[in-house]
Amino acid sequence: MYRTLVIARHTFRESIVQPIYSLLLGIGAAILLIFAMLPFFTLGEDTVMYKAVALDITLLLVLLSTLFATSRTIYDEIEDRTMLTLMSKPVRKWEVLLGKYLGIVGAALMAVVIMAIVTIALLWWRLPTDYQLSTNTIDDAILKQISDLRWMHTMGLIPSMLMVWLQVAVLAAIGVALSVRFSLVVNLPAVLLLYFAGNLTRFLYPLDEKSSVLTKGIAWLVSTFLPFLQVFDFRQHTVYREIAVPGTAFADLVKHPTAVDLSTIWGYSGVAMLYGAGYVTFALAAGLLLFEKRELGGNEG
Repeated sequence: MYRTLVIARHTFRESIVQPIYSLLLGIGAAILLIFAMLPFFTLGEDTVMYKAVALDITLLLVLLSTLFATSRTIYDEIEDRTMLTLMSKPVRKWEVLLGKYLGIVGAALMAVVIMAIVTIALLWWRLPTDYQLSTNTIDDAILKQISDLRWMHTMGLIPSMLMVWLQVAVLAAIGVALSVRFSLVVNLPAVLLLYFAGNLTRFLYPLDEKSSVLTKGIAWLVSTFLPFLQVFDFRQHTVYREIAVPGTAFADLVKHPTAVDLSTIWGYSGVAMLYGAGYVTFALAAGLLLFEKRELGGNEG
C-alpha cells in the first residue's frame, strides 16, 4: 500500500502542475464571477439558478482537466517507455493503476473544493441582491434572514459539490481504464459519450410490460455496464428545495413544511458513495485486465 500511496502522491503533483489544470480553474472562476454579477431574471430564483450553473461549470471543467491527466500520466508514459522504468521497480501493475487513479481523483477533489469555495464566496456576496435585502441595515431581523438564507443555500451546495466529485471519480475510473490502451484523442470523446449515455440510462425504466425478452435484456446490460449517473443527481433536494438547517428559520417545519432535512441529504450521499465505489472497482478491474495484457514498450494499439 505504501508503494501505491507514493505513486498517488507523485501523480497528484504531476496533475496539478499541468498548465491545463490551472487554466481551466482560472476560466471556471472567471465564469462564476461574471455570472455572479449578472441577473438571471427568474422571479426570485436567481440564487438557485446561479447554484445550478456553478455546478454544471464545475463538473465540465474538472472532468476535462481530469481526462487530460489520465492520458498524460498513463498512456503517454507507456508510449514514451517511462512506464518501463517504473515497472522495473518492485511494484505490481495493480498498484500502479490504483496509485495513478488515486492521484488523479485527488487532484480532481482539490479542483472541486477550490470551485466550491469560489462559488460559496460569490453566492454569499450576491444573495442579498437576489432576495432584495440590504446588508446596510441595523434591523436584526433582516440580518438574521440574510444569514439564514446564506447558510441554507451553502448547506445544499456542499453535498451537491460532493456529487459532482463523485461523478468525476466514476468517469475518471473509466478514463484510467481506457488510457491503458487509448490516447486522449480516443479517451476524451469516449468518456464524454459515456457521460451522456450514463445520464440517459435514467429513462430506461420502467419498461412496458409488453416489452420483449430481448428488449429487457438489452436494458439490463446497458443499465449494468454504463454508469447510472442519476444516482449522483440530487439537485431536486439540494438545490431546488429549501433545507432544514438547524439554527435557522428553515428548521421550523411548520413554516417550511417542504424543507429537506440534512440527515436525508447526507444519507442519500452515503448511498451514492457506495454506488460510486462499486462502479470504480468494476472500471479499474477492467482497466487492470487491459493493463496486464499491454506491452509496455509503447507503439501498441
